Amino acid sequence: MLVSCALTVSSCHKAPAAPVTVQSIDRAGDRIEFATPQPLKVPGVGDVHHDVKSLLNVTTPLGYGEYVWNTDGIPKGPTWVLVDLGAQTMSVFRSGHEIGTAVLLFGMDSKPSPVGDLKILEKNKDYWSHTYDAAMPYALRLTNDGVAIHGSEVELGSATHGCLGVPVDFARRLFSVMNVGDEVMILPASRGHKA
Repeated sequence: MLVSCALTVSSCHKAPAAPVTVQSIDRAGDRIEFATPQPLKVPGVGDVHHDVKSLLNVTTPLGYGEYVWNTDGIPKGPTWVLVDLGAQTMSVFRSGHEIGTAVLLFGMDSKPSPVGDLKILEKNKDYWSHTYDAAMPYALRLTNDGVAIHGSEVELGSATHGCLGVPVDFARRLFSVMNVGDEVMILPASRGHKA
């Protein structure tokens, strides 16, 4: 059985795609628990090399500036991030469990956000961009040319200069669980569909 999502893991919160069925999950509490870890499969990308043990049970779509974060009962362990530029969402996983999801801002047009399998290169809680004369709190640098995940005012119609902007409180929480070397997988805004 595969966890298969239309756009991103967060899409599963609304309507898990086949072959996941209601009978295969326990909907107790704030999580959708899987009896056994499920391989993550993203249309247009294929298998993502991570298994999922549970997802946050988000029952309504999130708006700009909104997020869900819940680490209750989740053990310490490897943490990684899945960014879906097409769905404009970020999902955070620890020990195979989704612990956070948020709507994000990303780079557009002449300054697009990078895509692919990246790593956290540096953490800087109080980063100030000299290039843009702007605060970038809780920065997690992803590239040598300065692209980072950082706290932002996430509003309709806004974009970044290539960075991934998330609500400041979400960025604070993310900063506290991520380490240098942790994976950030960024899916492109548009992609073909693989079976």
